[in-house]
Amino acid sequence: MSQGSSQRPHPHPLRRTAQRPHRVAVIVDEGTNPFEVGVATELFGLPRPELGLPGPLYEVTLCGPAPEIRMNHGFCTLTGVPGLDAVDGADTLVVPGRPDNVVPRVPAVLDAIRRAHARGTRVVSFCTGTFALAEAGLLDGRRAATHWRWADAFRRLHPRVLLEPDVLFVDEGDVLTAAGSAAALDLGLYVWRRDHGAEIANHVSRRLVFAAHRDGGQRQFVERPVPDVRDASLAPLLAWAEERLAEPLTVADLAARARVSPATLHRRFRAQLGTTPLAWLTAERVALACRLIERGEERLEVVAARSGLGTAANLRARLRRATGLSPSAYRRRFGGGGGEALVP
Repeated sequence: MSQGSSQRPHPHPLRRTAQRPHRVAVIVDEGTNPFEVGVATELFGLPRPELGLPGPLYEVTLCGPAPEIRMNHGFCTLTGVPGLDAVDGADTLVVPGRPDNVVPRVPAVLDAIRRAHARGTRVVSFCTGTFALAEAGLLDGRRAATHWRWADAFRRLHPRVLLEPDVLFVDEGDVLTAAGSAAALDLGLYVWRRDHGAEIANHVSRRLVFAAHRDGGQRQFVERPVPDVRDASLAPLLAWAEERLAEPLTVADLAARARVSPATLHRRFRAQLGTTPLAWLTAERVALACRLIERGEERLEVVAARSGLGTAANLRARLRRATGLSPSAYRRRFGGGGGEALVP
């Protein structure tokens, strides 16, 4: 388990058949944040021909309590919004946040959330959408995440919810909550990974130009503002390193490639990625190991060597820490090649 997320190793069953994609409904309500609506449609609503699949894996429908919805601070108004009965056909329901969190939600919205959850729909909230899920009664006695700025207000309003203040998102199986607007991207990519495996999720993350996994939690954002960074991006260095994960790369090697000191490189990683060079390098190696397992590689030593993790023992430990699964359990869930055990 990474410190950036809180997960349970029991995935929600992906409802998708050869006849139709997995249906995602996004509730838009008065004051909803348009960024988070955009995240949902970007993640789940775009065609993805680069995956080479015969059809889309997801389809998205916006729905709301009225045909016209005024978005956050009047930034824009959505018109022609379908009614909340669209929730009844959804496999996943996404509830974005809004700034007026202490104002009760429209009863029809809360009823739609409860109705969806009761029929087995996976429910996902972005940022302060957690307030709506708690108000609907979905989170009592369960763990959840919300934006750090609203953590105290959330605790006062919903004391029976087990708020985890430092993580980027929480997976409770049938209910998933993201801590902030950008963390909605983290959670959305995690949903892709949980539904379809690391390789497909990495394709989606590359198109977004967003890390498939961010180590660390909210605390890095609470304690201090993002410092001024002179260099435009770490992208060239990251791309160079990603092509050499099997090699014995060290932080010193990365710093030499970037022509900076290790201390400067550390500061730049913290500022731009919210993690350390070593943690990023390890996460990328684990992601590569996941892809190799998904592609059918059964030999642990080969996976460990090709991913740069070195030994089968280190592979087992790193994979369990990142996913909560052993290599064999990961292959059974995501490998698509049956339940055979990985062998040394």
